[in-house]
Amino acid sequence: MKHQIRLNVNGADYDLLVEPRKTLLDVIRNDLGLIGTKKGCNTGECGACTVIMDGKAVNACLVLAVQVKEKKIMTIEGLAESEKLHPLQEAFIHHGAIQCGYCTPGMIMSAKALLDKKPNPEEGEIKEAIAGNLCRCTGYLSIIEAIKSAAKTERSV
Repeated sequence: MKHQIRLNVNGADYDLLVEPRKTLLDVIRNDLGLIGTKKGCNTGECGACTVIMDGKAVNACLVLAVQVKEKKIMTIEGLAESEKLHPLQEAFIHHGAIQCGYCTPGMIMSAKALLDKKPNPEEGEIKEAIAGNLCRCTGYLSIIEAIKSAAKTERSV
């Protein structure tokens, strides 16, 4: 039996009929066509599916879509304004923190949730914020530098 739900994703409301076992990740990717959020391990271990839900970074593969009513979801597609990339996106490009790119959306969303709460984080706080996001390409140094750089950019705007 399908359930009627209303999702607010990137500021837009969507009315959907979903099966009770369908994850937020599957709804985002398959029903809404927002494929920036990646499907990795599907067990909450890799962070590729990280989105921001009511200001908190969450693994979309671990959240059932029926649990998300009345919450605000932001995906990587919701960061850029028109044609202008978000400072985190710019910093990841500038610092070479994107390599293959598979983990990048989740990393950026985890970093965004951190910077929204703590605009001037210490390096240890950055490491803790992205601890649930796995990357096999960069060794994390460029990612940490990109987040530090974005934090400085955000403060100077």
